[in-house]
Amino acid sequence: MAAEPARKHVSATAQFEPARAEPAKSDPVHLEEELSVGQVAARSGVNVSALHFYERQGLIFSSRTTGNQRRYNRSVLRRVAVIRAAQRAGIPLALTAEVFAQLPREDVPGKDDWSRLSEAWQHELDARISALQKLRGSLSGCIGCGCLSLAECGFVNPDDQVAGAGPGARAFDDPEM
Repeated sequence: MAAEPARKHVSATAQFEPARAEPAKSDPVHLEEELSVGQVAARSGVNVSALHFYERQGLIFSSRTTGNQRRYNRSVLRRVAVIRAAQRAGIPLALTAEVFAQLPREDVPGKDDWSRLSEAWQHELDARISALQKLRGSLSGCIGCGCLSLAECGFVNPDDQVAGAGPGARAFDDPEM
């Protein structure tokens, strides 16, 4: 006679308890290394379309799943925060892309990396501050006199000297004028 196979002892209540599953990937306790585009958008406050645009501009990078879905490294959240701060400061995306090209692509940039980034933007920010101060001072003078015409304004453009420099607001673009 063959011996009966050994049976695992199961308590009477255990057979009615739900099986314990692994933590869901969306579980806040489970920290994923990669984020979907929707998760990056939700965490960063940036629209999905803006993230796609940043990616086309080479500012951020993603990998693709077998289902062709974008996946971003968590470090992309810091890059997006810097992009938004640069935009608020008036730094063009092209300059941001130039500086980002010097940073590690996938890893989180370190303190030295961010120091180099801020140094690269220092000149740009100083130039913008100077232009804004000139604009502020010029506009208050024009508004104060009431002419509101830069072509006739003796303060900003005496004798319409700027007309020969080309179209647009040249008096505010060129620090020498």
